[in-house]
Amino acid sequence: MMPAGVALGTIRGDTMRRARLDQIPWADFHKLPLQKKGPYFQQGDGRPYHVIIAQQFERDGLDQLCQLATRIRRIAKSKQGMEFLASLLSHKRAMLDFSQPSTRTFLSFYAACQILGLRVGEVRDPATSSEMKGESREDSVRTFSSYFDMIVMRTPQQGFAERMAWLLSNTERPIPIINAGSGKDQHPTQALLDIYTLQRSFEKVGGIEGKTVVFVGDLARGRTVRSLSYLLTKYANVTQYFVAPEPLQVGQDVLQQLDAARVNYHVSRDFEAVLPLADAIYMTRIQDEWDTEAAESKRIDISQYYFKAEHLKQIKMGTIIMHPLPRRQEIDVAVDHDPRAMYWRQMRNGMWIRTALIATIFGRDQEIASYYQINLK
Repeated sequence: MMPAGVALGTIRGDTMRRARLDQIPWADFHKLPLQKKGPYFQQGDGRPYHVIIAQQFERDGLDQLCQLATRIRRIAKSKQGMEFLASLLSHKRAMLDFSQPSTRTFLSFYAACQILGLRVGEVRDPATSSEMKGESREDSVRTFSSYFDMIVMRTPQQGFAERMAWLLSNTERPIPIINAGSGKDQHPTQALLDIYTLQRSFEKVGGIEGKTVVFVGDLARGRTVRSLSYLLTKYANVTQYFVAPEPLQVGQDVLQQLDAARVNYHVSRDFEAVLPLADAIYMTRIQDEWDTEAAESKRIDISQYYFKAEHLKQIKMGTIIMHPLPRRQEIDVAVDHDPRAMYWRQMRNGMWIRTALIATIFGRDQEIASYYQINLK
């Protein structure tokens, strides 16, 4: 594994250049477009070091992570396999710094750390930390870096995870940071588990390539959609639909990325017309925690964008229904029993892909591959 903070980024073409966070001023790094920031978060061998944005992942890296997640899942079926996995990082410690409420993402990372043997510390309420005494968030995170070997961070502050990745890479003790949700901008590990769910769901019907993915709900403020939409550009001939009422429609920044990638997409307000076209339907809840005015979201009628039990007759037999959760009324609970409902499998897939991600960051992926070849192949 490369020393922390010394990352090489692979640039498309015949050359490689060093893309080190400790050799670029924050002002210069901050103004880079997302595509050019990606290499700064990678290690020299292509593995991720910090995990901050979807734009740092290429297709081969996605395939490797998904394959590793499947191997880990199979290894973990036996007591011997679980003991092997738990020995890999038993000498490491992870800090789960969740200053924004979370259940699924927190527990998913907690379980992933346990599988690999990492000892875990947590802060879930800044009111219990020295921030109540006036300490800055930056100083709090630097304090955590003194005690732990990795920080998994969920924060309502847009861009904060990126800022801390740069800051820690410019200290005497740089450690990896994983963005578990940063403001309204990105949620890269949710996108990874979504890709893994899509891959597993379509592995017998040609994979993700050529499929139609329909995003529904609060697309303007949903960071999961922002990250997943980009990762889907790494798969050939994927068509994306964005279905929402006008105030909640996907942002132009997302569409500009799709234009740059020459992706076929459609923006629509007609939910029922799109249903028969979908291979995957990605439902989202209204993100009213980001309201800037009191009861802002309640003034938007989203009832026509709910997936109801009767809609099951309008979709194809092979169509899957996804949701990053938590849900409200946007998916009828009667849908849960349909085999096409994948949102509970998504949750479990999240644990496996995050386990694979952590193992890869710490360079244990080859040990897992070797164990799998010897014991399960």
